[in-house]
Amino acid sequence: MSRAKHLKLLFQSVVIWALFWIGGLPDYYQQYSTKTLGVACTILSVLISLAALRILLRSKPENRARRAFWCSLYYTVTFGVLDYLYCGLYLGYGAGYLERYWYLTVFYVTPWLTFIPTARLLQARLHSST
Repeated sequence: MSRAKHLKLLFQSVVIWALFWIGGLPDYYQQYSTKTLGVACTILSVLISLAALRILLRSKPENRARRAFWCSLYYTVTFGVLDYLYCGLYLGYGAGYLERYWYLTVFYVTPWLTFIPTARLLQARLHSST
């Protein structure tokens, strides 16, 4: 992937994190019940799955695995770093933020469990149709 595409993915992930952060104000979603957060996480997981399909179907078949990897990386590491800077350092929770903000922690894994398997399924589907 070109440097420009890496920068674009990094920029997108920072913007998405910022929008998510703004949406969580005033207490970064702590103002909601566990049940509400669970339902929201479920809905967001479905939306991530649909986004993965859209992104990967728009990619050339030979690029899907790489695209899935880079999307997973940028949409987890960037979020984790920014959440740590905000929750861990700024709010002072340190690594304990991972438990307190469990609904964030879930999404440090979700893209890896979504994008890469989706790319593999699309690849298998491509090979089975030929």
